[in-house]
Amino acid sequence: MLQTLTPAAAPVETDEHLMAGVREGQAASFDRLFDRYREPVWRFFRRRVADPGRAEELTQDVFAALFEAAARYEPRAPFRSYLFGIAYNVLLASRRKRQPVELLDAERLAAPGADPDAGLWVRQALARLDPEDREMLMLREYEQLSYQEIAEVRTMPINTVRSRLFRARAALKEALLP
Repeated sequence: MLQTLTPAAAPVETDEHLMAGVREGQAASFDRLFDRYREPVWRFFRRRVADPGRAEELTQDVFAALFEAAARYEPRAPFRSYLFGIAYNVLLASRRKRQPVELLDAERLAAPGADPDAGLWVRQALARLDPEDREMLMLREYEQLSYQEIAEVRTMPINTVRSRLFRARAALKEALLP
C-alpha cells in the first residue's frame, strides 16, 4: 500500500522567534516584523497626530528603536505590548519636543475603512476627553491591547489600568450625554 506524503506545515514564526533572528542580525526577520506591524503602528500614530507624514516618521522611529534594542530584548511579555510600549514612548518624546500638543481631530479617530460619518459623535466625545483618559481608551478599543498589555505599555499595575479605564469610560459616557 502506498502512503501519500503531505508536505510538512511550515513552522509558524512567532514575533519572539523573529526578534531572536533580529538579535542574530537576520535582516529577513526584521523585514517580516516590519511587514507585520508597520500598518498597526502607523495607525497608532495617525490617530494621534495631524500630519500623515509625521505619523510615518514616528513609525520609522519605532522600528529604528526596535532594531537598536534587539540585543537587549527579552521575551518577558508579548512582543506586541513591547512594540506598542516603544511606540508610546516615541509619541511622548515627540510631544515633549513639539509644543504645543497637536489637537486631536475626530476624523483621525475613525476606524480604518469605516464610514467617516458613522460614530462621529463618539469620536467627537473622545476628542473632548482628558488626554490620559482618551489614551487609555484608545489603547484598549482602537489598538485592541489587553489590560495586561496596557499595563506593560504604560508601566503601571493592572489594577490601575482597570480603574483608569473605568474612569475613562465613565467620562466618555458623560461626554456622550446631550
